[in-house]
Amino acid sequence: MHIGPFQFDQPLVLAPMAGVSDRPMRQLARRFGAAYAVTEMVCAQTTLWSSKKTRTRLVMDDEPSPRIVQIAGAEGAPMAEAARAAVALGADIVDINMGCPAKKVLDKQAGSALLRDENLVAAILHEVVAAVDVPVTLKTRTGWRRAARNGVRIARIAEDAGIAALTVHGRTRECAFKGHAEYDTIAAMKAAVRIPVIANGDITSVAEARHVLAHTACDGLMIGRAARGRPWLFAELAAGLAGRHYSRPAAAARLSVLREHLCGIHALYGAHGVRIARKHVGWYFEDLGLSRETRRAFNALESTQAQLDFVDALAAAPWELAA
Repeated sequence: MHIGPFQFDQPLVLAPMAGVSDRPMRQLARRFGAAYAVTEMVCAQTTLWSSKKTRTRLVMDDEPSPRIVQIAGAEGAPMAEAARAAVALGADIVDINMGCPAKKVLDKQAGSALLRDENLVAAILHEVVAAVDVPVTLKTRTGWRRAARNGVRIARIAEDAGIAALTVHGRTRECAFKGHAEYDTIAAMKAAVRIPVIANGDITSVAEARHVLAHTACDGLMIGRAARGRPWLFAELAAGLAGRHYSRPAAAARLSVLREHLCGIHALYGAHGVRIARKHVGWYFEDLGLSRETRRAFNALESTQAQLDFVDALAAAPWELAA
């Protein structure tokens, strides 16, 4: 599978998740075997990129290629300008978001709202592809509504516009994240185009990964919510797909990864990292089977050092032998 000059062999990819796929998360995913990791979505209005929130989302220091920035917007010209700005910041690939179902994004007629207007989809894709010299990819869904999935037409429009690869979440905008992803439409989209297609949605285990690849014939898989609190999932999936056994890290090793993640969050966000860390640590704690009381105790901590000390105390506790 090729995306421009980059070659991948059945890649496993970290999804762009707002508030999740920041630099520390991307770095851990890559270390555990993700072929690439896409930034959190940024809006196409580059005049807003000076905000602390967006500046942090665009930090890509020390990340290996390909560096991929995802942009979202409702019009071609701002999207094209955002693509050029992303490349100037070091993006090797620009990814367009036409899949987000969040209300605040839909209210701006961006994300998966665009799937209602295929002519607008085509216009935006053509304008962004023409604006930059790097590959442009598209993240989308199977359609706007369950009763009228137009994913196959969107895939053909994308290929015609020069999109280098397509990632498809197996739900419509109407589905949001409810129910289980369906893969029939992804399979039809893959069959309709010659560009690489990555399947996304509810891939949580080796068995599910094998099923999705066999059912869709896709070129790779994108992993989202299942990787929260367990970035080693990429190593587990890669080993399983290759027919190798993978032993999930012991509790002590998982806590070591958690501590590394925690340090990365504090380094990136400064004092604000104390609050940012809570959700990430909660996902690790859930994977470790820790109690709600333990999570509440961590969430009550108000300093970087207190959070680190808490994790260190857990690593020294005898419970880990049974985890």
